[in-house]
Amino acid sequence: MSTSGKEQDSATLSAAIMADLRSAILSGVYAPGTRIRQEELAERFGTSRIPVREALKDLETQGLITLVPNSGAWIARIDPAECNEIYKIRERIEPLALGESIPHLSEEQIDRLAALVDAIDATREVEDFLRLDREFHLESYAGAQMPTLLAMIERFWNTTQHYRRAYTRLIGGEGQWVIHYEHRLILEAIRRRDAEEGEQMLRSHIRRTRLQIQDSRGTDIRED
Repeated sequence: MSTSGKEQDSATLSAAIMADLRSAILSGVYAPGTRIRQEELAERFGTSRIPVREALKDLETQGLITLVPNSGAWIARIDPAECNEIYKIRERIEPLALGESIPHLSEEQIDRLAALVDAIDATREVEDFLRLDREFHLESYAGAQMPTLLAMIERFWNTTQHYRRAYTRLIGGEGQWVIHYEHRLILEAIRRRDAEEGEQMLRSHIRRTRLQIQDSRGTDIRED
C-alpha cells in the first residue's frame, strides 16, 4: 500500500474512533474525570496508537477530552462555577446565532424543528431528551453563516453535557413542562421569521436553566 493510502486509512480509522468515543462520552458511558488509556483503545480497535492519538486530539478540540502532556487523557470535567460561566456566555451568543439563522432557514428545516419539538415533548427517556433537545437547538442555528460561532456553541454544549444530564434527571418528567412550553414559543418565533422575539425567548430559556442549575447546587445536581 502507498504512503498516501496508509495515511488515508489511518485518517478513516481515527475518525471512526473519534465518533465512537464522542457518542459514548455524550451518552454518559464515561463519567467526567475518567482516564482514557490509549493502549486499551488501540487494542480494542485493532490499530496502533497513532489513530487513537489523532482521535483524542479531535475530541480535545471539541471540549470532550483533556490531554495532559506526559500524563494521559481524561474525560473533560468542569466545576459548577465554570458551568455557570458557560451558561452566562451561552445567554449572549446563542441568541445571536438564532437571530442570524432565522432569515436563512428553509421551510423544510423549520418543519424538522417542529418535528423535534413534538419528539422532545413525547419522550420520557433522559438520554433521548438530551439528544433531541441538543438537536433542536443546534439545528435552529444552522442558518447562521458564522462557523466560528457555531463551533464555539457546540463546544459549550459538549462541556456542559454532564450537568444537563444531572439537571434533567433532577427535574424529572413533571418538571419539563416549562421546557416544552419555551421550545414551542421559540418555534413560533422562528415560523414567523421574528428574529428579535426568537432571541428574547431563547435568552430567557437559557437563563432560566442556568438559574435552576445554580439553585440546585448543593442538593442532587452534580457531574456524575
